Amino acid sequence: MEAKLSPRIGILFLLVAASCFAANHLSARIAFDHGASVAAAVVVRASATALFLFVLMKAQGIVIAVPRPLRGKAFLAGLLIASQSYCLYSAVALIPPALALLVFQTSPMLYVLLSWTLGVEKPRLSALPSMLLGLVGLGLALNLDPTRLDVRLAEIGAGVAWAFASALSMAAVYYLNANALKPMDGRLRTFAMVTVTAAVLLAGGASAGALALPRDGAGWAGIVLLAGFYCAAVSLLFWVLPKVPSTSTAALNFEPIALLALAFLILGHTVTPLQILGAVLTVAAIVWLGLSKK
Repeated sequence: MEAKLSPRIGILFLLVAASCFAANHLSARIAFDHGASVAAAVVVRASATALFLFVLMKAQGIVIAVPRPLRGKAFLAGLLIASQSYCLYSAVALIPPALALLVFQTSPMLYVLLSWTLGVEKPRLSALPSMLLGLVGLGLALNLDPTRLDVRLAEIGAGVAWAFASALSMAAVYYLNANALKPMDGRLRTFAMVTVTAAVLLAGGASAGALALPRDGAGWAGIVLLAGFYCAAVSLLFWVLPKVPSTSTAALNFEPIALLALAFLILGHTVTPLQILGAVLTVAAIVWLGLSKK
């Protein structure tokens, strides 16, 4: 039986994991600013994660074999993760990483809507206020001033579109995980998805000549760190999650806030107080939506 952590210690570890995920996106932006392509960054991150999980499962004696009835669904989930990763990193390359991540945070809302549409869950009126709050917060965070909306969309529209596409892909992954791949061990499920992601992006990137490597030391540091921070976050999650109550996972929504702080300190990205309020409201809405289902 897993030894439990105290709620405070568990939340602290989850905040560290969220900060590592945030640092992964910050490192990706540094790599992109120094010549690395999105496809190359995704291949490196997915490959490093797959290798890490392979070693972890071998050490823990987990059989590395996807059950035959689930192979097609696991492959589909891998394709969706490939899409999600490419789209989100594309957004990070175009707009401030924290804004890209905030748009991506609409994925839990999209998952709820998808579950309602497919009849897996009955629509809940109680979920609508949190969704509305999230959209209002997102509008503030993106600084969508109605009087100059066309100008603002010209500045960030492409990045927002990539981030929203990533959120759509992730919502579909949530659905598959909850309804088709639930019998699989979480480590094996993640390993299968990132392995497919690495293979698809490697093949696609190579055929399109899109696997550009960094042009200098800073770019290479970004590539190495994005993989390192992501693997650290994943390993921390696999260790902590079995030891804490499910409600503690709300702490992972700290990721956009951590990324705001890191982007300000390291990249010099600034935001207005109203945008910070919007980010906080968006994160609070996602937490509210998640807790309302418990």
